[in-house]
Amino acid sequence: MTKPAHLKPMTPLALQSKLPAVGTTIFTTMSALASEKNAVNLGQGFPDFNCDPALVEAVSDAMKSGLNQYPPMVGIPSLRLIIAEKIKKLHGYAYDSTTEITITAGATQGLLTAIMCAVHPGDEVIVIEPAYDSYVPAIKLAGGKPVFVQMTLSADGYTVPWDQVSAAVTSRTRLIMINSPHNPTGSVLSAIDIAALTDIVRDTDILILSDEVYEHMVYDGLVHESVSRHPELAERAFIVSSFGKTYHVTGWKIGFVAAPAALSVEFRKVHQFNVFTVNTPVQHGIAAYMKNAAPYLELSAFYQRKRDLFRAGLQDSRFKLLPSDGTYFQCVDYSAISASSEVDFATWLTSEIGVAAIPVSAFYSTPRESGIVRFCFAKQDETLHKALARLNTI
Repeated sequence: MTKPAHLKPMTPLALQSKLPAVGTTIFTTMSALASEKNAVNLGQGFPDFNCDPALVEAVSDAMKSGLNQYPPMVGIPSLRLIIAEKIKKLHGYAYDSTTEITITAGATQGLLTAIMCAVHPGDEVIVIEPAYDSYVPAIKLAGGKPVFVQMTLSADGYTVPWDQVSAAVTSRTRLIMINSPHNPTGSVLSAIDIAALTDIVRDTDILILSDEVYEHMVYDGLVHESVSRHPELAERAFIVSSFGKTYHVTGWKIGFVAAPAALSVEFRKVHQFNVFTVNTPVQHGIAAYMKNAAPYLELSAFYQRKRDLFRAGLQDSRFKLLPSDGTYFQCVDYSAISASSEVDFATWLTSEIGVAAIPVSAFYSTPRESGIVRFCFAKQDETLHKALARLNTI
């Protein structure tokens, strides 16, 4: 058969990339280098210890009892109900578990799905940097335009310049993305921050996407100002959380999104054709495990002890410790050690000292040098002591 004359010769692999600027992530690069150099990996953010055996048993029991087929698309009712009850108890906001809680295949899928359902081509999305690396690709896949506002860095750590956020709002602004507790800086939004955000979006149609995956890791008596504590914001927000972070099972890839019914309707349309639904026995296992609130209520104390151990171990080092009010990350200023770029310093630290870290510059759309790297302290004490011994040789 003769091809039509108007068709140009092409190879089947001549695919135009939707994400041409995306390559291998810094997390993959640093973890591979850590493995090659036999370094202590404090770079990528996951625990090196096991979860509670009772949680594994609960999931195993669900499998053994035959709960292995498709669950409801939005998640099993018992899990959605216990999530709604938890939010009501902790933050006071009453979500309808039937229409306003959706179980997701991890927080990243929840973030992508929220963006895909809310953002249309040409819409603007305000991203506060440094920012988790999935935000901007998701916005671009939706055809949106990311608008960047950089956090302010001072001796008190990282803060959001709300006057700049307000100035970034235009008639095209559809969504403002916030993250607290914040990855990578370890900062936590205060009630004053929430009030400023509320003032910005009041009397607008701007939505909020609140990444709260570290919701149970807030230290020194601070309060996690979940958007669900603030009805005026909750009524226009998607709130994303992660069981992987809370229960030390990042590889299970399960989380949830809470949003008002009108937003959840559109969220679920995309969710249905994105992943359709989420691992059945894991949902049942977590629902059973959550009947005991202690594991998530005690998580802040668990990680604060690790944070304090790590900070004490670096107290007499040449690193300058930045505040770590939440998450399981500790940022440090290395300017007293080196004038190298953050990527070069993290590479040297991994290769020569034997401890992997992540350059904070990797969390900006355009690399921004501050002389700061991020460590993850979600590790066994033995791992932390080994890393600290090496870091104190510098």
